[in-house]
Amino acid sequence: MKTYEVQNIKDTRSGFGAGLHELGKSNPNVVALCADLIGSLKMDAFQKDFPERFFQVGIAEANMIGVAAGLTIGGKIPFTGTFANFSTGRVYDQIRQSVAYSNKNVKICASHAGLTLGEDGATHQILEDIGLMKMLPNMTVINPCDYNQTKAATIAIANHVGPVYLRFGRPAVANFTDANSFQIGKALMINEGTDVSIFATGHLVWKAIEAGHILAANGISAEIINIHTIKPLDEKAVMDSVRKTRCVVTAEEHQMNGGLGDSICQLLARNFPTPVEMVAVNDSFGESGTPDELMKKYHLDTPDVVDAVMRVLKRK
Repeated sequence: MKTYEVQNIKDTRSGFGAGLHELGKSNPNVVALCADLIGSLKMDAFQKDFPERFFQVGIAEANMIGVAAGLTIGGKIPFTGTFANFSTGRVYDQIRQSVAYSNKNVKICASHAGLTLGEDGATHQILEDIGLMKMLPNMTVINPCDYNQTKAATIAIANHVGPVYLRFGRPAVANFTDANSFQIGKALMINEGTDVSIFATGHLVWKAIEAGHILAANGISAEIINIHTIKPLDEKAVMDSVRKTRCVVTAEEHQMNGGLGDSICQLLARNFPTPVEMVAVNDSFGESGTPDELMKKYHLDTPDVVDAVMRVLKRK
């Protein structure tokens, strides 16, 4: 099992803020809009250095999406920022009609996704956003795993023409990826293995790596792949791995329905029916608690990935 050096512990939303600031310096067409959460989205540096390209729309998320869509008509590249719940569920009609249907070049950037929002509770812990966004034609959906990858993804989507949903989180997590190892739609091999394929996304990538070490100590060779781009899915990477291992575990901080596991199961059902176990929230809302407590309670922790591997191996 390959060992990864943790460079530091940082929140992925700070990676977004750093990437946005870099874009401000390098691309004069990049503009930013925020719905009254500048500090939470780490958009402070962009606002300070490029005030003429920053728009504080207040607690008016639907209006923010409409303004962003309009700005694209003049050649601007708008990045919107608010919590994932407000970036998707609250403004789904505006995204569908004004951004996806029109194929507008809007970058919908969403922090505080999943259970790890923590103490704010179920009303803010959206667990269905990936499903909502991946169902929209023209929409690219990206869920990076650490600070470096989030920064790289933020910079990369400015050069992608078309609507993008970029999802990231609140808690400080292990920062371990190569700052240059991101390409939209290209899965990232974490560890080559032969017994089981673990496809993980977002915060669950590091949990999968931890699980890989436990499995290796028990003689199980896990192939771990970071699926940072949910849509378009890197189908070749998935199929190449599964044809080798012949069993799958998916891991994500999202509902089972509609997330990464759902996409992989559809692909395998069409091409190579394979035993699959999913590490995800099972048809439930969240609740208030610390991120660690919630990840344990809702079975999204390292031991849960290990248990899923043991179950799927019995079905192989």
